[in-house]
Amino acid sequence: MKVFDEIESEVMSYARAFPRVFNKAQGEYLYDEDGTQYLDFLAGAGTLNYGHNNPVFKQALLDYIQADGITHGLDLHTKAKREFLETFYEKILKPRNYNYVMQFTGPTGTNAVEAAMKIARKYKGRENIISFTNGFHGCSMGALSATGNSHHRGGAGVSMNGVTRMPYEGYLGDDIDTTAYLDKVLSDSSSGVDHPAAVLVETVQGEGGINAASAEWLRNLQSVCKKHDVLLIVDDIQAGCGRTGSYFSFEEFDIQPDIVTLSKSLSGYGLPFAVVLMRPELDQWKPGEHNGTFRGNNLAFVTARAAIEHYWSDDKFAKEVLRKGDYIGERLEKIVEKYGDGNMTTRGRGMFRGLNCVSGDLAGQITREAFKNGLVIETSGADDHVVKTLCPLTISDENLKRALDIVEAAVEKVLKGTEVPEERDFFADDSGETGDKKAELAGAA
Repeated sequence: MKVFDEIESEVMSYARAFPRVFNKAQGEYLYDEDGTQYLDFLAGAGTLNYGHNNPVFKQALLDYIQADGITHGLDLHTKAKREFLETFYEKILKPRNYNYVMQFTGPTGTNAVEAAMKIARKYKGRENIISFTNGFHGCSMGALSATGNSHHRGGAGVSMNGVTRMPYEGYLGDDIDTTAYLDKVLSDSSSGVDHPAAVLVETVQGEGGINAASAEWLRNLQSVCKKHDVLLIVDDIQAGCGRTGSYFSFEEFDIQPDIVTLSKSLSGYGLPFAVVLMRPELDQWKPGEHNGTFRGNNLAFVTARAAIEHYWSDDKFAKEVLRKGDYIGERLEKIVEKYGDGNMTTRGRGMFRGLNCVSGDLAGQITREAFKNGLVIETSGADDHVVKTLCPLTISDENLKRALDIVEAAVEKVLKGTEVPEERDFFADDSGETGDKKAELAGAA
């Protein structure tokens, strides 16, 4: 452990919550160097929807590498890119009647969000972007300006302009339609809110606490955007690629965004890959106006194509996700009924669910106890108060039940009043003491 303490930056976070050295993974399992097996309910923060080292993708990747396929291609035409584009069009866009062109951005979600905001501003000739309370869109400066979390925003060191925050659904209470408030603000020239180029929204706010917008709210939001000539951008980086039960998190709500960002599980294998989908008329870029050295990850094209062909050629996989999602929801509801005492609720949809513990301390105790019993599971929300389920969508029924049994046992133990001590921080010095910064970040998501 010493090398991590001496060489790696203090900014690390997940390693503090799960102080082990992991060296093997398969499906829903993680293994540390001692051979201890863990069920993975983190899954790369939603990057491994199809599990670790999915054998179908792995074989396709090994065959491609063995044949000396192109690894890095900038934005050159390659066979791997062509086959991915053809598959994405035939299996994803065409059946849904979505007319989008695809921009390959830098390899992470924040790169896609930056590009989406830039093209919206370029097309509309306006600077302002509307984003929402508790939204998370990335940590590069443009995407960070649209992110609500003060922990992340505080690291910028400069003021961030060009974005106006609006209340997400439920932020002002269940009886207030915040899209009506947005409509009023955009209708009033004295509201102080500049006419925006776009509205940027997550249908389920993952890092914000698994806040799931309703169909009605999202449809109303789209109507407000159309009324005021504003583009609708859906950030589907964590909620997309099947997490909610459909490939896009918004398709069941009968809305069609002007721009969509995808990343995380797009490659299917944990390989960096991000794109922007946009209506063809929005594609006003000049050649090379927005680029990035790693916008052509051909290895990711190979595995992304394999993921779409294997899981999205029909609706069988989507139905399985919904079935498992219903089971997760039912189990979490039973935990709330049995142990919540009115201070705990459930959130989310599909296999994107959370146990709202109100207190970050309580949620942290639950996840630490779960980890002691072989489950890697993390928290989200402004105060890290939501225990979130981000297991692979391919998890077996047996392991899904076993993991939720561990969660339930952890909740029962913690709520009985037996405080779960934090594991000794392996970044501590020999005395067991850690620096102020390390202590502050310990256990942070």
